[in-house]
Amino acid sequence: MNLYPVPEDFSGERIDSVMSRFTGISRAQCVKLISAGRVVLNGRPAVKGSQKISGASVMEIDLPAPKSAEPIATPVDDFTILYQDEDIVVVDKPAGVAAHPSLNFEGPDVLGALLAMGIRLTSSGPAERRGIVHRLDVGTSGCMAVAKSESAYSALKRAFRERTVNKIYHALVQGLPDPMSGTIEAPIGRDYRHQWKMGIRPEGKHAVTHYDVREALIGASLLEVHLETGRTHQIRVHMAAVRHPCVGDEMYGADPVLAEKLGLKRQWLHAVKLGFTHPRTGKYVEFSSSYPKDLQTALDKMRSGAGF
Repeated sequence: MNLYPVPEDFSGERIDSVMSRFTGISRAQCVKLISAGRVVLNGRPAVKGSQKISGASVMEIDLPAPKSAEPIATPVDDFTILYQDEDIVVVDKPAGVAAHPSLNFEGPDVLGALLAMGIRLTSSGPAERRGIVHRLDVGTSGCMAVAKSESAYSALKRAFRERTVNKIYHALVQGLPDPMSGTIEAPIGRDYRHQWKMGIRPEGKHAVTHYDVREALIGASLLEVHLETGRTHQIRVHMAAVRHPCVGDEMYGADPVLAEKLGLKRQWLHAVKLGFTHPRTGKYVEFSSSYPKDLQTALDKMRSGAGF
């Protein structure tokens, strides 16, 4: 059972609506789970979808397993291998591709793309996330490492947990941050009022983002961002919190008119560098990725003043 604390703000709302926002599954699926007796509210089985939440509550939901626990071999266009050996494979992940299969995303994923290329991965980790040691958002492109051996999986998971991995992103954000170099430290947790969204929350996980302005443009700035921690949507949430959302990131308050002018259909955010100690050789290795066409085109337009 998956446990979901429900804040008092949701008092009076239908349980199927709240479930849908918390889990990302459809309200119809939520009703089916309730009818099947797989939802418990404050220690008692939920009765029907229209049942109202009363005060601060706790939902327990027996969520269905993903449609396929095993990644399915699926070729992906523009999917590039930056490096591979017997222990690791580093990919240049395109936007629109998830890190691994999940219940709430039906598009392609990194593991399926690797399988389609005949690349065998470690059996370590949950079936749907074998070899995954870190993730990039579906809408974020760039460097991503996957473990091929059991020893590499353990070593890299530890490295990410102990924050010894060098993760560098470039982000085009609205406005000019002040100061031009700084650190944002604020806890991040799920924003239960909006499906898929994260936010600054007192009970959230500790998160630290360091940034430097590389280039100041008219109405926007190109940042180099170093992640000390690795929370879901961390850069997007932190930059939005200081009122400089990533260009194109409408979920976190970016200007949709500007995104349309630039032809952007996602946030301008790219993992440009990934460096870590190789799990077998013990030597430091670093990989880099160039901006994909959509981001480069948007940046060129901003440099020319076409965005304003």
